This record gives sequence, structure tokens and C-alpha cells, in this order.
Amino acid sequence: MDVFEAINNRRSVRTYKEDQLKEEEVKKILNAGIMAPTARGEQPWHFTVVQNEKLLKEINDSSIDIMSKSGDEFLEAVAKSGRNILHNAPTVIIVSGKESASNIQADCSAAIENILLAAEGLDIGACWLGLIAAFFKVESNVAKLKIPSDYIPLYGVSLGYKVNEEEGNPNRNMDVVNWIK
Repeated sequence: MDVFEAINNRRSVRTYKEDQLKEEEVKKILNAGIMAPTARGEQPWHFTVVQNEKLLKEINDSSIDIMSKSGDEFLEAVAKSGRNILHNAPTVIIVSGKESASNIQADCSAAIENILLAAEGLDIGACWLGLIAAFFKVESNVAKLKIPSDYIPLYGVSLGYKVNEEEGNPNRNMDVVNWIK
């Protein structure tokens, strides 16, 4: 699959088979993240691969509990819905950024996009996880992820073999370009 195919075919996949990904596939996906562009060449990312079922359940359950008490109407509704914020994925990659770097949000987001595209290129489902940030609000939770001390967790990416092929094109506003010649 070429890069344009991967970009156009990529969808947020939220339903996965129970089978664990092959280590070689995860390594290819991680390499794509590592190869992302970065401000000042800082490469301020750290990736934590979680495949431990007990820890994945704890991340979900703790996040739901924290969201249910957040005072944020949207987060409380998600918590009440009973959905699994990790989409029951067998693999989750936690993406952390080095606190002292100049632009960790942009750099780590570029790494995540590479991860998402690499997963699509391997026909592996993936979804960028923002709700996992609730788990990161508790210091003892973060300690369980064994992230280096000068890094902070930002996002997660759920990964797994697709149950179904996602169909249709996402609704995209194409009227967002201004040409100046």
C-alpha cells in the first residue's frame, strides 16, 4: 500500500479481534513513530507498549472512575455509557513527551500520525486515544507505566487486528484551501 492509499483508507478503528499483535508488527509501527519529523531534531518522545491485560483493564477502569467525577459533562457521559475507552484493544501504545523539549504536543502528534498510518499500511486497526488522559492525572497511575522521570504521558493509541473493514469516506470539508500565486 502506498502512502496516499494509507492516508485515504485510514479510519479510527474501535473494534478489534482478541488476538495479540505480532511483536514484529508492533516494532514496525513503533519505528514509524520514531521516524516522525520533530522540531529542532529533539525527538522528544517515549513509547510505552502495554499488552498486559490486567494493566489495560486498570487503565480503562481508573479512567472511567476519574471521568465520572470530573465535573465535565462530556466526560461524565462517556463514563456513564459503560464503553471501554481503550476499545478492548490487545495493545495500547502510550506516547509521552520530554518535558524540557520545545514542542512536545506537535512532535508527539506527528509521531502518532506516523503510527496510525503505519498501522493502516499493515492492515492493523488503530485509534488515537485522548480520553486516556484521565488516567494520567493520578501520579500513582503514571508510575505503573514506567515512563522515564523527565517525560509526561500525553496520549495513547489502541492497536489490534480489525474485526471489520471500515467502509465509506469520512466526512471531510474540502473547502479549506486558499491558493496565493
